[in-house]
Amino acid sequence: MDRRRKSLLELSNIEQDPAHHLTGPFLPQTPVGSLTPERSNSPYVRPQAVNAYIRWAVIPAVSLKVLLVPLVLYVDWQLVSYIVARFIPQGNTYFPSDLPNPFAQFFLLSYHIPSSSDDDPRYQKGWSDLLFIAYYVVFWSLIRQSLSIYMFKPIARYFGIRKEKLDRFAEQGYAMAYFGIMGAWGYRIMGQLPTWWYRTEAFWIDYPHWDMKPELKRYYLMHMAYWIQQLLVLVLGLEKPRKDYYELVAHHLVTIWLVGWSYLINLTLIGNAVYMSMDIPDAFFAFSKLLNYLRAERAKVVSFIIFICVWTYFRHILNFYILYSVWFEYDLIPESSKVWIWADGTYLDWWMKYQVFAPLFLLQLLNLFWYYLIMRVLHRAAVGSELDDVRSDDEDEGEDEDLSQSKKEN
Repeated sequence: MDRRRKSLLELSNIEQDPAHHLTGPFLPQTPVGSLTPERSNSPYVRPQAVNAYIRWAVIPAVSLKVLLVPLVLYVDWQLVSYIVARFIPQGNTYFPSDLPNPFAQFFLLSYHIPSSSDDDPRYQKGWSDLLFIAYYVVFWSLIRQSLSIYMFKPIARYFGIRKEKLDRFAEQGYAMAYFGIMGAWGYRIMGQLPTWWYRTEAFWIDYPHWDMKPELKRYYLMHMAYWIQQLLVLVLGLEKPRKDYYELVAHHLVTIWLVGWSYLINLTLIGNAVYMSMDIPDAFFAFSKLLNYLRAERAKVVSFIIFICVWTYFRHILNFYILYSVWFEYDLIPESSKVWIWADGTYLDWWMKYQVFAPLFLLQLLNLFWYYLIMRVLHRAAVGSELDDVRSDDEDEGEDEDLSQSKKEN
C-alpha cells in the first residue's frame, strides 16, 4: 500500500509541459518491480515547446517581463521630464515641459475630461483605450497562471487531486477569484450610478452617458481584457476543450461584442448591469465545482442548490428585466439623442434598438442552454445519481486506468 501511494504521488508531481499539461508517455518504461537493473535508458520525450509568440500567455515570468516594459519606460520618461524641467529653460521647442508621458496610457486611464470637477472626475473613451486593454490581457494571463501554479494546484495536490483534474481545479479556482472580485466591484460601482439595483429606466434617461466615472471605465476595460484573454485561451488550446467548447467560444464572442459595442455607443450603464448579472452567479458556479472536485459531498450539494437560486435570479430574472427594458423602455431616450451623430456621441437611432436587443437575446439563449444542463444535473441528483460537473468531459478516464494498473501491480 505504501509503495502504491508513493508511485501515485510521483505520477501526480510529473509536470514537464511549460503549458502545464502532461504530454506523451509519462509512466515508467519498464514495469515497477521488474528485474531490469536500470531504467535510465527509457526513451526521452521532449516536452512540447511553447510558441514564442504566446509564451506570455502561459509562463508567468514572461508575462511579468512584458508588463514591466511599459512601467520601466514610464519611470524613465518621468525622470527625463524632471531633468528637462529642472535644467532646460521652459518653452524649449525640442523639450516641451508639458508633454504627457506616452507610456501612461498602457496601465493608467486616458482621456480625463478637464472640465470635470476634482471631486467627481470623469473620463471619455478614445483609441488609446486599446493599449490599456492589450496591457491588461497580459495582466490577466499573469494572474491566471500565477494563481494556477502557485496557489490552486498546490491546494489541489494537498487534497489528493491528481493529473488533469489539477488543471480543472486551477481553472475553477481562478474563475471563482475573478468573478467574486469583479462581481463585488460591479456591485460597488452600481451603487454610484442612477441604475442602482436595476432601475432599468435609467439606462435611457439623459442619454448619451458619454462621460464615465474612473472606476466604471477601468472596470469596463479590464472586463474587456479578461474576455479577450479567455477567448485566446480557448482558441489557442491552452486548456483542454470541454464538451461545450463551441458554446463557450460563442459565449465569449457574444460577450466581447456586447462589451465593445456598448462601450462604443455610450451604453456603459446597461453594460454594468449585464456584467453584474453574469459575474455573481459565475462565482457561485466556480465555488460549487471546486467542492465537487474536492468530493465534499454535503457541502457541494448545499452550494449547488444556492448556486441554482443565484443563477436563476441573476442570469434569467434580471436578464429578462434588461431585455424588457431594451424592448419597451428604449423610447425614454431624449428625442435629440435618437440620431447617429458620431461627433455628439449619440448613436441610438431607431434601428439600434434591435442591434442592442439581438446580442442580449442570444446571450440569454446560451444561458438557457446551460440552465438546461444545470437542471439535468439537479434531476439526476434528485433521483439518486451523483452530483457532478455539468460540463464533464470524461477527464477522469486516464486516471482510472492508471489506478487500475497500479492495483494489478500491487
